[in-house]
Amino acid sequence: MKAPKRILIVEDHPLFREGLKSIIARDERFELVAEAGTGREGLVQAKKKRPDVITVDISLPDRNGIEVVRELRQRLPESRILIISMHSKIDYIVQAFQAGAIGFIAKESASERLLQGLHAVAKGDYFLDTSVSQEVVARLMASPGKGAELDDPEYASLTPREQEVLRLLAEGFSVREASEKLFISPKTVENHRSNIMRKLDLHSTFELVRYAARLGLIDVDLWKSG
Repeated sequence: MKAPKRILIVEDHPLFREGLKSIIARDERFELVAEAGTGREGLVQAKKKRPDVITVDISLPDRNGIEVVRELRQRLPESRILIISMHSKIDYIVQAFQAGAIGFIAKESASERLLQGLHAVAKGDYFLDTSVSQEVVARLMASPGKGAELDDPEYASLTPREQEVLRLLAEGFSVREASEKLFISPKTVENHRSNIMRKLDLHSTFELVRYAARLGLIDVDLWKSG
């Protein structure tokens, strides 16, 4: 018999975490090796236990789960990540997959789908329990961002995250709205905005929007009346 797949649960709600543990205990294909209630603790346990599969909630008390997924992928590329979250909008799903997760289960259906999801991602297969098809997600993930191949040297000097922030701010999103879309704090968005303005020698939001429009990052109609 094959050795059971080692599982780490990163979930801040104790009762829900206990429910996940009880489900995992029913299947001899899996072995719970650690659990964590915060993103930081999850990263520590992942490094220590090096599990085969890690379940991560998007909403954690200390860090956003998407950021945790991204860091887990960098530290433990061999571990498979399954998101279990109450957030089931397409934006959250795509962000999770782009960060490195390969499975997504809504919390409301975890009792029925957890073992199926764990089995799939443990094999390296993508898993979704929502009405969003894998084909749709694959297409969204494969679509290059606007301006992805720009050769403007100033734009190229921005980090990938700064380029994302630039596009969102230029499209009219507020700092808070941009932070929610990127799963980072408003303060982090402000810091990125300051770096963008400095690197591009811009001095106002209008200049930022005009710059983005000139490069074709946004529709010129968004700013021409300004």
